[in-house]
Amino acid sequence: MSANPNEIENEAAVMGRDGAADKPHTAWLPPRAKPKATRLPAHARHRDWIVRLISMGVVLGGWEIVGRRVSPLFLSYPTAIAKAAVTMTLSGELISALLSSLRILAIGFVIASVLGVAFGLLIGRYSLFDAATDWLVNALYATPLVAVIPLVILWFGLGDAAKLFIVVILAIFPVLINTAAGVRNVPQALIDVSTAFAANERQVFVKIILPAAVPYMMTGLRLAIGRAIIGMVVAEFFTAITGLGAVIVKYGNQYDTASMFVPILVLMFLGVVLTALVRRAEEMFAPWRAVD
Repeated sequence: MSANPNEIENEAAVMGRDGAADKPHTAWLPPRAKPKATRLPAHARHRDWIVRLISMGVVLGGWEIVGRRVSPLFLSYPTAIAKAAVTMTLSGELISALLSSLRILAIGFVIASVLGVAFGLLIGRYSLFDAATDWLVNALYATPLVAVIPLVILWFGLGDAAKLFIVVILAIFPVLINTAAGVRNVPQALIDVSTAFAANERQVFVKIILPAAVPYMMTGLRLAIGRAIIGMVVAEFFTAITGLGAVIVKYGNQYDTASMFVPILVLMFLGVVLTALVRRAEEMFAPWRAVD
């Protein structure tokens, strides 16, 4: 009795899948799944928050104990700082200074972000543009820009223009450098494939380069937040007219350490909140990179 050829082929296929044949048929093996960004379990997140709260309590408690034993000219303590914060808030001084600083910070950060992304895309994509500007970017990035602040004040005066210039020049480089790095790290094979399918330069930018460079851009924005806050405070130190930096200078000259700590802690909190907001924005624009 002759065997059905179809049954023989099916049996060979089964042997290949089960590994019974001498030579395994690797084509039947499922492809290995790519690792995905996983969220921590709920109990792990709750545990982390408990640990954070305990750590904060230990630090604040130790600060309170040590601060009461030190001269108030050199160090204050949390309860005194809280009282000074209430007084400054009720008088309107803290709110006015915070709004003035936030306005300069927001405008300067937006300008630095737009210019940084634009120039980063051009530098990363076009080698001629990179060759024409790399020396300038490296020189400005390596220059201690705080040393040229007196010159900036001579150019722009003591108003908002000088503050904006300092914030922009300090915040632009992390965005620019990270964006350029993201464009350079786009796989050349993707660009070659798009070119083979007759994609124009705009389509390559929008559909390939920009999505691949988004995580690098968001990293640059997170770094730029801290540098923008530093630039804002340094500019206000030199102008000493408005803003949180001016409040720090005012109470530092009066040797009021408790009141001087209030804007310092506000700046710390501001940096943490803005960095968290940029991280959330990264989860929206690049969800594949989001890991809790």
